[in-house]
Amino acid sequence: MDLTQESIVVTGGAGFLGRHVLAQLQSAGVSPANIKVPRRADYDLTEANQVSRMYRDLRPTVVIHLAAEVGGIGANQANPGRFFFANMAMGLHLIEQGRMAGLKKFVQTGTVCAYPKFAPVPFKEADLWNGYPEETNAPYGIAKKSLLVMLQGYRAQYNLNGIFVLPVNLYGPHDNFDLSSSHVIPALIRKFAEARDRGDKTVTLWGTGRVSREFLYVDDCARAIVLATQNYDGPDPVNIGAGFEITIADLAAKIARLTNFSGEITWDSSKPDGQPRRMLDTNRAEKLFGFKASTSLDEGLRKTVDWYVANSPKT
Repeated sequence: MDLTQESIVVTGGAGFLGRHVLAQLQSAGVSPANIKVPRRADYDLTEANQVSRMYRDLRPTVVIHLAAEVGGIGANQANPGRFFFANMAMGLHLIEQGRMAGLKKFVQTGTVCAYPKFAPVPFKEADLWNGYPEETNAPYGIAKKSLLVMLQGYRAQYNLNGIFVLPVNLYGPHDNFDLSSSHVIPALIRKFAEARDRGDKTVTLWGTGRVSREFLYVDDCARAIVLATQNYDGPDPVNIGAGFEITIADLAAKIARLTNFSGEITWDSSKPDGQPRRMLDTNRAEKLFGFKASTSLDEGLRKTVDWYVANSPKT
């Protein structure tokens, strides 16, 4: 698909991942005039009539759906109903109204949270249905996974070209650093930076530190999404990842060094760890649309810490 000839709506385009996808689209030659970002103040995407109005007003030929209600373990525990409803409703209405509007292509971002809790590592797309997700984020993960089924059904019945990409945990500049809703990397950066500034001798973190995660730098993810939009037209989900894993304890040690926190790290094992391990098999993305991550974890963490230091409120 030649995206320079399309009218593209990017839901969530003002958000963390969205702003990077907009930059990648422009790098691919898409005119800013052909990229439209529906704002929440103008369109509540959980409401069918407002999604219908968005399609009438913005007239997209392609929708890249990034908008989501999401957070870390604590936010998922506090909002399981909202996270299921909001993510299910947005995708449901956008896909249905897109079909009715004659959309050329719909790009749905999924989540690594959709995988079974004890899926073999690395997670292969074929394992997506072989068990129940980790309990603390199951409502969010199942809502996203349901949209894969919807897109496959709409492809079979209505010939809607809908694709489903499945990113691993993201991080990078412009991430959410609010401790009540952030994911692990921005939360650790903020905790260590603030502890350093206060002169704290100890930082206590959730869980045991023994679980492992894979992290993908946001620019790499944005590039993958644009490549998939251009070059992939199949029904099967595609993992988007970096192809490595690191324990949370080792990650915390890296971030402590980068933020110049020299105190002790302790662990509160009464708090949940989440899924035991997460790492994606990324061969399908490389084979189908030539994506391979290019930013190392050390480089990405340094850029993220530098951005946070430059942009955090000064006391």
